[in-house]
Amino acid sequence: MADATPTTATTGVPAEHKGGFPPFDTTTFPSQIFWLTVTFAFLFVVLWRVAGPRINGVITSRRGAINADIAAAQTARGEAEGAASAYQTALHAAKSRAQGLAEENRLTLNAEIAKAKAGADEEAANAMAAAHARIQTTQDQARGHVLKAAEEAAIAIVARLTGETVSSADAAAAVREL
Repeated sequence: MADATPTTATTGVPAEHKGGFPPFDTTTFPSQIFWLTVTFAFLFVVLWRVAGPRINGVITSRRGAINADIAAAQTARGEAEGAASAYQTALHAAKSRAQGLAEENRLTLNAEIAKAKAGADEEAANAMAAAHARIQTTQDQARGHVLKAAEEAAIAIVARLTGETVSSADAAAAVREL
């Protein structure tokens, strides 16, 4: 077996380090400025040569897409306005045609109604004339019956009051005078 000697580890600050935050050490400023300039130049070249054209390409592409969309929207708007105008024209024509048909139907119906009314008026006049003729006939018959009854009554009254017999012609003449 080997000899076991204890080892101890120590931590400490190296002798050349004076203390403080290293970037604030004024002795390292020229080195820091050099690397800052190199890093900045590298990032500038990368952005200028690689990222810049890509960003510019994307912006140009988006601008082109937006302009194309605006042009398509204006075209669609023009088509929509044309379609709306055609629709309004067709609607106006349809309304005019419907009004014309309605007027034609109204005139046709009015003519048919007038014809039916004239036929009904003629039938009513004929029926009234026939009824008037029947009434006149009935009145004439009734008048004849009344005269006949009056003649008979006059004959009966004269016979009863005076006891004489009166002829039918004399009784008729007496009744007609009244």
